[in-house]
Amino acid sequence: MNNLINAFQNVFNSTGEPRTFFAPGRINLIGEHTDYNGGHVFPTSISFGTYALGKKRTDTRFRFYSMNFPEAGVMECDLSDLNFNEAHDWANYPKGMIHHLIKGGYSLRHGADILYYGDIPNGAGLSSSASIEMATGVLLEHLFELTIDRVEMIKLGQKVENDYIGVNSGIMDQFAIGKGKRNHAILLDCQRLDYHYAPIELEDHAIMIINTNKQRKLAGSKYNERRQQCEEALADLKSAFTINSLGDLTKDQFEQHKDLIQTNINRKRAKHAVTENSRTLEAFNKLQNGDLTGFGQLMNASHQSLQHDYEVTGAELDTVVEAAWEQKGVIGARMTGAGFGGCAIAIVSKNNIDDFKANVGHIYQQKFGYTTTFYTATLGDGAKEITGGAL
Repeated sequence: MNNLINAFQNVFNSTGEPRTFFAPGRINLIGEHTDYNGGHVFPTSISFGTYALGKKRTDTRFRFYSMNFPEAGVMECDLSDLNFNEAHDWANYPKGMIHHLIKGGYSLRHGADILYYGDIPNGAGLSSSASIEMATGVLLEHLFELTIDRVEMIKLGQKVENDYIGVNSGIMDQFAIGKGKRNHAILLDCQRLDYHYAPIELEDHAIMIINTNKQRKLAGSKYNERRQQCEEALADLKSAFTINSLGDLTKDQFEQHKDLIQTNINRKRAKHAVTENSRTLEAFNKLQNGDLTGFGQLMNASHQSLQHDYEVTGAELDTVVEAAWEQKGVIGARMTGAGFGGCAIAIVSKNNIDDFKANVGHIYQQKFGYTTTFYTATLGDGAKEITGGAL
């Protein structure tokens, strides 16, 4: 905290302490690519995230600085021009949040100086962009004494991704980060935004995050293409059903009517969306009943579906997950996030973690020539102000 405060004071030539805010990253335990298909997801917020330190200004200027990208220097904009600017790179995320807050009717009459520091690995797929958005949201809410319903703030964060940045993503990332709860996961109905917390009781196990260190750029990936394919499949199925999304279908309904989908590729995409939604609901019940082994089996099935039906895993993620499945003490493993690189997760016996890291890391390095990075996931709270110098 002291380092961040000193950096803020030096960068902005400021006296006095700024206020400090934190928004976590997230992992999704199961329920991948179901959010924009109107299904359920099961994410949890983690201890890695984004710190945002800010002070109000007396004029209408915003100044942004990231300790992760010091070479970019201080980026500036004014309340009179909050348009997307490619030259502003990462700063378009906080700019987009300011833009959509004002568009949503919230009054911002002054600017602010804001310093960011994130310890989420860049490009890992642990949702650093949504973390920046929600850190900015809670900072603006407190600095400018706004009253913002947290779900409304979450929706504004999604609008930043969809309308400002141009990534056609669902609402899961912002929701997990905005509504996270320590040592719990959230079962979220992405269509109705109904949610339930489930305690994560790992006892003798830990959730390991395995970063393939293959970076993924969401907007440039096949993400938008997959969404389009699912929308086409839904349009075909609507000739037999009055449904709003693929998440409305049971597995049996899908099997009975899948031939209505005109192409085989779209049929595979829809199959994943429907079966993954079913797995996610089942996984929630497994955890509620303390059945960690059954939960792990659903994780494995999720990865296989993402690999073969949705085709978003790639060689790197498949290698770490398949290596994880072979290790002693592993209950389940799967990719997490949008795919095309990024991270996998595994539930591993604490007694086997050292061997797990050594063996999976060796297999991966032998195949690709570079290393994986392992993190133990600590499940923390959602976006909030930090007082007293501790999370």
